Amino acid sequence: MRLRSPLTTTAPTALLVALLAACAPAPETAATTTATGPGAADAPPTTAPGVETIGKLTTFDPAFATAVAADARIEKLTGDAFTWSEGPTWVRNGGYLLFDDVPANRMYRWSDADGLSVFLEPSGYTGPEMDTLREAGANGLFAEPSGTVLLADSGSRLVARFDPATKRRTTLASHFDGKRLNSPNDVALRNDGSVFFTDPPYGLKDMNDSPVKEQAVNGIYRIGADAKVHLVDGSLSLPNGIAFSPDGNTLYVANSDPDKPILMAYVLDAAGNAGERRVFADMSDLMGEGVHGLPDGIAVSTDGLVFATGAGGVVVCDPAGKR
Repeated sequence: MRLRSPLTTTAPTALLVALLAACAPAPETAATTTATGPGAADAPPTTAPGVETIGKLTTFDPAFATAVAADARIEKLTGDAFTWSEGPTWVRNGGYLLFDDVPANRMYRWSDADGLSVFLEPSGYTGPEMDTLREAGANGLFAEPSGTVLLADSGSRLVARFDPATKRRTTLASHFDGKRLNSPNDVALRNDGSVFFTDPPYGLKDMNDSPVKEQAVNGIYRIGADAKVHLVDGSLSLPNGIAFSPDGNTLYVANSDPDKPILMAYVLDAAGNAGERRVFADMSDLMGEGVHGLPDGIAVSTDGLVFATGAGGVVVCDPAGKR
């Protein structure tokens, strides 16, 4: 999905959303909801004829209007053709979107001009079928300024750099402390060139109980200038989406655990080591019967707003964590 709106943020931060909502501040603040799906009135003229709009915008704080216009619409870019879609990244040099269907082991390309097409198959694991794998494909993607794309390859259990022009990939990390990674899930580039990624066990059949799981923790890692892999934090149960503040000094990580659905914020030193850490957003109050989703993908706008997927859709927070 794409949010069609005169955003103050960069466009890619809102390319794939099912629901956009401001997080609740004080409980006495009344929420207002604007429908954007079928039957919604007064759709803006920027919505093209025949384009399906879905979802709603829920405002809990007036500051939400500075990030997303009240008449914004959420446009559905494709049909329901995927097992599930992951890792959207906008490739500026070419003007197209890449994303993965992880269980199908397939990467897709989408653009306004060309529509949807299969870009890479397989996207991840390329060997014979293995009964130890739950998700064979690539997962998180990050388009680098140079034109290459960082790839969290869940099925191959590694992090790679991928060249969209040649479709060649170079492995950056497959082991930590002599043991294979679990199944890298998401990846992000810091402004100093270091690469951070999360490594939950989602790609492995039986996950934490998998007989082929070698790491004792589900970690957050950094690939430094020395090309070595360093553990940033091993305390989260299911680390997932990962992103940086605009200055690169704060690392945001989603924990996709229904018992602890939170976003963490880590203050990094110059070397990339985590110092102060805190719960940036607790999404427990958004969960409930019939509400789908957990903290997962994260995007940060150039002015520091955090767009985080969670229960029911996408949540917007300011840099202090205020919803």
